[in-house]
Amino acid sequence: MAGNITFTMIKPDAVGAGNSGAIIKMIEDSGFKIIAMKYTRLSRKRAEQFYMVHKERPFYNDLCDYMSSGNIIPMILENNNAVEDFRKLIGATNPQDAAEGTIRNLFAESIEANAIHGSDSDENAGIEGSFFFSDMERF
Repeated sequence: MAGNITFTMIKPDAVGAGNSGAIIKMIEDSGFKIIAMKYTRLSRKRAEQFYMVHKERPFYNDLCDYMSSGNIIPMILENNNAVEDFRKLIGATNPQDAAEGTIRNLFAESIEANAIHGSDSDENAGIEGSFFFSDMERF
């Protein structure tokens, strides 16, 4: 099913602001089917593991602090051309650059607190999804 599955995570800023329902509605209204979802919170250790790819970057510690600061909602989504189409739906990482009507344009607070994560490749969707959902292979 390569190309039909992606991973997303509603981040602590959006969950804390009460925007989860509106974001999930936008996802579903855009044709994505939610095939796995949970409400959880990352420990600092789990945040460090998830973002290990950024360990050498100057923003790593702040990112791990932020991602362990509140509840999140990770999801596995299904749709044709899932990764690319979902990236269009969420908009640019910097909400000031995000197209009008995208999730980040509507809900992000800043480039750091940008409401939502979306996988950038089919490979990363599998890796990231497996981090939160141990039975990822069934998707």
